[in-house]
Amino acid sequence: MIAGPRERGIGMTSQRTRERLVRRLGDEGIRDARVLNVMRHIPRHLFVDEALASRAYEDTALPIGHGQTISQPYIVARMTEALLRGGHEPRSVLEVGTGCGYQTAVLAALVPKVFTIERVRALYSMANERFRELKLYNIRQRLGDGYKGWEGEAPFDGILLTAAPPQVPQGLLDQLAVGGRLVAPVGETGHQVLRVIDRTDSGFEVREENRVSFVPMKEGLE
Repeated sequence: MIAGPRERGIGMTSQRTRERLVRRLGDEGIRDARVLNVMRHIPRHLFVDEALASRAYEDTALPIGHGQTISQPYIVARMTEALLRGGHEPRSVLEVGTGCGYQTAVLAALVPKVFTIERVRALYSMANERFRELKLYNIRQRLGDGYKGWEGEAPFDGILLTAAPPQVPQGLLDQLAVGGRLVAPVGETGHQVLRVIDRTDSGFEVREENRVSFVPMKEGLE
């Protein structure tokens, strides 16, 4: 990723502001130095509306239109850290719910291949523009229904969901490689938990971690 003036930012989008965010993430328990370094350098202000750019490095979710949000930086870091925990080094990751593309960009800095699905055409196009601007060439996008995954590219070493289904779709579990890991918010609004699922030779090992709050995962296209 080549940093030009827009990527570097000024004032409330400057590198100094990003450093404050990274220190806060560390204080909140994010320990993976690789994740913190990526969060330090990815220009989050480019993934939100210009009117909200001054708030891009606050540790809060922000609206991106179409009833969707860009996730709180802590949650992005937490889910990414969970995906990589314990020496897990996925070669290919499926992200379900591209949104504005911020979580995708974080993954792309850490994983050789990222496949990402978005169901809202306008968000798909927005993210595509950002990936081109930032020269993120290891991302492949698809406009589609995330419940169906991306069968033609499966199995994946990692799967990450950025919206919450009531239960993890069986179709996505089927596309997870043996030795792979799925990280997802799961549950109804107000009762969601971050679930980490490892696939082994004998089945699936499930851990429940933080309570979280995500928009519901929907089927179909918009």
